[in-house]
Amino acid sequence: MQLAVSLYLERARLKAEGGLTWAEFGELLVGLLRLAIRLAEVLAVPGPQKKEIVLEAAAVLFDTVADKAIPAIIWPVWVLARPSVRSLVLSLASGAVEQLLDLIRSEAAQ
Repeated sequence: MQLAVSLYLERARLKAEGGLTWAEFGELLVGLLRLAIRLAEVLAVPGPQKKEIVLEAAAVLFDTVADKAIPAIIWPVWVLARPSVRSLVLSLASGAVEQLLDLIRSEAAQ
């Protein structure tokens, strides 16, 4: 599981090198969440541990590429807002895990 997530994160880092929009960051985040949830399902990771692993991956993604989505002109504001934005993104990801888990399970059942 760790290898697949690490490869995804590396691909995200490479994509972000030239800059990133928040829409692109969102796509990367949802893609990572789906990948991590699928892998955790295949490995039969228990519920609470599954969510923890998925959110850890989301935090690494944020720490790796979110700075690339910030225009240089607002960097001073970003430095102050970054911790709050990170908390918000992880809260949103936490809620998304529940929804994506149901979606992924229903896709697998079909």
